[in-house]
Amino acid sequence: MKITSKKYPSAQGEITVYRLENESGAWVELSTLGAGITGVAVPDKEGKIDEVALAYADPADYMADGPCLGKCPGRYANRIGDGHLEVDGVTYQLNINNGPNALHGGPEGFMNRIWQARELPDGIEFSYHAKDGEEHYPGNLDITATYTWSEDNVLTLKFHATTDRHTVINITNHAYWNLDGADAGFIGDQEMQIKADEFLITDPTEVPTGEIAPVADTPMDFRTFKKIGKDLKADYEPLHIGKGYDHCWVMRGWEPGKMIEDAVVLKSGKSGRTLRVSSDQPGVQIYTGNWLAGSPKNKSGRSYEDYDGVAIEMQGFPDAPNKPHFPSQSLAPGQAYDRTILFAFEAK
Repeated sequence: MKITSKKYPSAQGEITVYRLENESGAWVELSTLGAGITGVAVPDKEGKIDEVALAYADPADYMADGPCLGKCPGRYANRIGDGHLEVDGVTYQLNINNGPNALHGGPEGFMNRIWQARELPDGIEFSYHAKDGEEHYPGNLDITATYTWSEDNVLTLKFHATTDRHTVINITNHAYWNLDGADAGFIGDQEMQIKADEFLITDPTEVPTGEIAPVADTPMDFRTFKKIGKDLKADYEPLHIGKGYDHCWVMRGWEPGKMIEDAVVLKSGKSGRTLRVSSDQPGVQIYTGNWLAGSPKNKSGRSYEDYDGVAIEMQGFPDAPNKPHFPSQSLAPGQAYDRTILFAFEAK
């Protein structure tokens, strides 16, 4: 594995971007800003290597961007209703940054921090120490996000975290994918399959109500391959709320520690590329880039438009700390938070 790096200035300090390139020439770029994925280039059915992860031209533009492009949000990815959190009988008021709610750990969440980095033979280990009280979350938290890149184009991401006080945690990656190319435009003609029979109903602010609903006979049904655009604009209240897909699906057959193979599969008939996402997380937030317009400029010199990519965010359920019947996202001293996400690329 060939590993190279470049450094870039930013208002928050120096950013390092690493490139992992395998023998076939396929590569991944990773940034110390938010432990982010800033580029993935893999072959299409003709063998042409092209980028498939949405990316900005300037590595500093990832700081505090609205789309959270490619980064690892935390301490709690997704939404916590009203920023209200109770741990061990103590109520914490988190910073509000998404309507009335706390999103992705707050405005200064993990995605907007510069992480430490250590090179591995086939990857990069990023680490971050979140102080007790940071964004009003309890407990000192030490977390690593370790990426490895294989010769057969599998990107593996492993999270590990420990705490010195009872806290909550939910970490994912927020990369956006377009298998026709990072600058190919509308994602709607690509097909997706989700290994889920149920999804979470939300209120108008996109916080789960607690209700888990079947996908059958709704636009949320991706149990078999379906074009993303087929029902994207359907007259269906959950889609009106999010201006498209921005919902959490419940992984079929999940139990703690169990890997769900091919939890989500994305494929393009045009390029011949397929992305298979596997994970041991209980849910997946599918977000069709409904608010990408106005983002920082990409490598083609333009801003992305709405629906130019799809984020496949393997994660715990949003607002789980306030929904006791959801899988627990609590972490106590002496415990370890360990989660894995695999992004496997192929073409034919």
